[in-house]
Amino acid sequence: MLYKPIVNKDKKTIEKILRSAQKFFNIIAYIFILYLIILCFIYPVLVNDEFSQGYTISLILIISISTFAEYFLGMIYKLYLQAEQKTYITANIQMITTLLNTVFSIILIKLGANIQIVKLVSAFIFVLRPIVQNIYVVKKYGINLKNVNEKYELKQKWDGLAQHIASVVHENTDVTVLTIFTNTIEVSVYTVYLFVIKGVKNLIQAFTGGIDASFGNMYANGEQENLNRSFKIYELFYFSIITIIFSCTLVLIIPFIQVYTKGITDANYCRPIFAFIIVIAEYMWAIRLPYSSLILSVGHFKETKKGAWVEAILNILISIILVPLYGMNGVAIGTLIAMTVRTIEFMYHSSRYILKRNQISSYMRLVVVIIETSIIALIINFIIRDVNFNAYSIWIKYAIISGIFACIITLVINCLLYKKDTKGVIKILKNNLKKGAN
Repeated sequence: MLYKPIVNKDKKTIEKILRSAQKFFNIIAYIFILYLIILCFIYPVLVNDEFSQGYTISLILIISISTFAEYFLGMIYKLYLQAEQKTYITANIQMITTLLNTVFSIILIKLGANIQIVKLVSAFIFVLRPIVQNIYVVKKYGINLKNVNEKYELKQKWDGLAQHIASVVHENTDVTVLTIFTNTIEVSVYTVYLFVIKGVKNLIQAFTGGIDASFGNMYANGEQENLNRSFKIYELFYFSIITIIFSCTLVLIIPFIQVYTKGITDANYCRPIFAFIIVIAEYMWAIRLPYSSLILSVGHFKETKKGAWVEAILNILISIILVPLYGMNGVAIGTLIAMTVRTIEFMYHSSRYILKRNQISSYMRLVVVIIETSIIALIINFIIRDVNFNAYSIWIKYAIISGIFACIITLVINCLLYKKDTKGVIKILKNNLKKGAN
């Protein structure tokens, strides 16, 4: 809703939208407080045998501080910067606070501080994010919401919230199901793999930041042909990136876990089957990202709301059914099936209702990406099959070698199959490099 008023420099409408959005996010913040109260009563019971109630409740409250602050203080300013295509501002703020958190955490851990103190300091550092965003937007753009009295209807806001809740449920299903039906050792093993997956996801999201604002602007201005052409080139570029990243991740995740957990004997951290399933599941999540970004950028929340809940419910039901039989592998299968169904829905909806193009082209690109990834993963696996990964230096060496092979193979296949689009990607990259140099 911000795209058109930003293009038209309609400051009054921008302020009305932001004021209305702030009231809505305040409601979410209050709902979050209610959720925390319920969580403080229920969750300690689930881990009653291993941690005291006071210990668990204090951690829940401390960890929640930064999330509450984001919704109550700075979410609207973060979204405004995204709509202004200034995501580098939020990225820089995030980078600085992450570095500060890392430094302070290391110092506190070295000094022997307990987990509550470490997390409390982290929470206060992350509270700086919304505060700095708030100050920057107010000073840079002269936004003043205090005198805005007129109401502005945020269409589909509850549909958007419903999608977000479904997404949160889906993302946290695995840990919740494992907590209830297994034990903290299994949760600990899962969390180690989640740490690696999150790193991969953050890397991928670096290539999608701000792109939704560009598509949103094109759609808002009725630039259908430009939108289709730009999305097609971006689609090829993005698929090339995830092909390279996930083909390497498929093969290198177990060697990394071996190095990362070297000397730790409290559990068996080497789970190849689980690693394969969860990486493929997140691969399906990555494939959907251009389509989901496009859908959300044009505001199709209501139209895709059912799919969000189907994904969440599928994940919960399949995970609960399979976890007694297959443990961690069971929840990974649930995630994979749910992710796949939702990804197909995103591809279908964006192609038919937004891009208005032949859907077969999207599915054919998906098939090519899967084949590419499989070929590269098999080649990398052949290269590293006899390597003894017992140090980070060895892992880094073969990660670089694997990445180079993946880049070369991906580029060759794309040049053969998508020569025109590949030229478009290279041209855009060259232009961006020139701009960066200047």
